[in-house]
Amino acid sequence: MSVAAQMRHLLVVDDDDRIRDLLKQYLARAGFRVTTAPDAATARHLAQSLDFDLVVLDVMMPDEDGFAFTRWLRARPGHVGAAPILMLTARDAPGDRIEGFQLGADDYLAKPFEPRELLLRIEAILRRASTPPGGPREIQLGHCRFDVARGELVAHDRPVRLTETEARLLQALARSAHAPVDRYHLAGSDADGAGRAVDIQVTRLRRKIEMDPANPRYLKTVRGRGYMLAPD
Repeated sequence: MSVAAQMRHLLVVDDDDRIRDLLKQYLARAGFRVTTAPDAATARHLAQSLDFDLVVLDVMMPDEDGFAFTRWLRARPGHVGAAPILMLTARDAPGDRIEGFQLGADDYLAKPFEPRELLLRIEAILRRASTPPGGPREIQLGHCRFDVARGELVAHDRPVRLTETEARLLQALARSAHAPVDRYHLAGSDADGAGRAVDIQVTRLRRKIEMDPANPRYLKTVRGRGYMLAPD
């Protein structure tokens, strides 16, 4: 059992009985407590009566889809509305992914999926959720030092100019250090259809923090996903 799984309660929402049962069995074996719902209406009732550490949510469901449920959940006050959401769906067009992140999803995984990857993503979300507010105050990136709170970068004891966009991007990665972050999540409301705006900013950041930008040691690409910051 992983540390992230200990005593964690997951809500799995999917109208496919087979997938719902398989997910419950797999995640329970991984050490999670798992409750399931076949539709958004049942999920609403459960979310208001039980505490969940994370919701694994299908998008394509009858009556009310996963996007509508996410909008409803994020409008709830307190811990109910703050529960992390991992969307698990066959709808994987860039527009769908962007909509999911804009509504407040924490991650987005396409079907068909590898169960091991799902587990790793759940554990990464839970690690981020358990990080104290604000995350680390300062991180070390080789010869660079980044003040996360201030958004200030220093290299060899000399200030390095960051644009506002670069500073925000580096802060977001620093607060999820050692965990992959989806490029659409990093882009937020500024996301373009392919997430290329973030790719451009990452390239510029690498020139400022990496000794060899072509072979990055600290700002790594996670293929098919996004980026990960790996400070010292």
